[in-house]
Amino acid sequence: MDCASSLSIVIPAKNEALSLSTLLPDIIEKYPEAEVIVVDDGSTDNTGQLCDELEVKRVAHPYSKGNGAAIKSGVRAASGEYIVFMDGDGQHDPADIEKLLYKIDEGFDMVVGARAVDSHASTPRRVANTFYNRLASFMTGYPIGDLTSGFRAARANKFKRFLYLLPNGFSYPTTSTMAFFRSGYSVGYVPIKAKAREGKSHIRILEDGLRFFIIILKIGALFSPMRLFLPISAGFFTLGLCYYAFTFYAYSRFTNMSALLFIFSVLVFLIGILSEQISAIHYKGVEED
Repeated sequence: MDCASSLSIVIPAKNEALSLSTLLPDIIEKYPEAEVIVVDDGSTDNTGQLCDELEVKRVAHPYSKGNGAAIKSGVRAASGEYIVFMDGDGQHDPADIEKLLYKIDEGFDMVVGARAVDSHASTPRRVANTFYNRLASFMTGYPIGDLTSGFRAARANKFKRFLYLLPNGFSYPTTSTMAFFRSGYSVGYVPIKAKAREGKSHIRILEDGLRFFIIILKIGALFSPMRLFLPISAGFFTLGLCYYAFTFYAYSRFTNMSALLFIFSVLVFLIGILSEQISAIHYKGVEED
C-alpha cells in the first residue's frame, strides 16, 4: 500500500479515554509510521494524559465545539498525504484501515467504510440510515452505501478543499460525501462491521435525525439544486393544473388559487436555476487539483 507511508489518522474524541486506552495502542502497533492525531474536544476525563503517555499528537479544544469542528482541527494539523478518520468510541476496528487504503491505492479519492445493516445500534437507526442513503443517492445521482459513516479515508489535498463547507456538528460525513460526488471525485465503499460503542453516545436520535434530514436537503440544494427544486416545481404546477381543471369543470372559472400555484411553480423553478449558478461557484478551480 503506497499511501500507508504518508498517512495521518484523525480521531475526534470527547470523554473517550476508556476506549482510547485500547484503540490507540492497537493503531500504533499496526501503523507505527502513521501520524496519529487525537482531537480532544473539551474532554473532562484523562484523554490528555493518555495521549501524553502514548506519545500521540493531541489537538485540544478548550471547550466542546462538536464532532465536525474536531475533524476540521485534525485535518488542519495533519501532515500526511492521506487521512483516515475514525471514531474514538471503539466502534471501528484498526484492522479495517488496510481495506480503505487498498481502495485508495486503486485510484479512489475517498473511501468510506460502509457498515453492515446489523451494525447500527437500533432498528430506528437502521431505518433512518437506509432512508438517508436512498435520499442522498437521489440528490447526488450516485449510489451511496453509507452516508453517515465516520470511518473513511481520503486524499488530504482534496478533502481540505471542502473544510469551509463542513458543519461543526455530527454531519461532516454527509457534507464531505456529497461534496466529493458533486466535484466529480471518485468515492468508493468497502464493507465493515462496526462494533458496539463503549461509553455513552453523544447523538440524540430524534433531534439529530431531524438535523440530518434538513442537512441532506440543504446539501441537495447547494450541490444538486435542480434535483430538489425541479420535482417541487413540477408538483406545484401539476397541482395547479388539476385544481384549474376541477374549477373549470365545476364552475367554469380560473381561480386565484390556480394562479397562485402556477406562479409558485415558476418561482421555485427560477430559484433552482439560480441555485445551480451559485453551486457552480463552490467548485470553481476543482479541475486545477
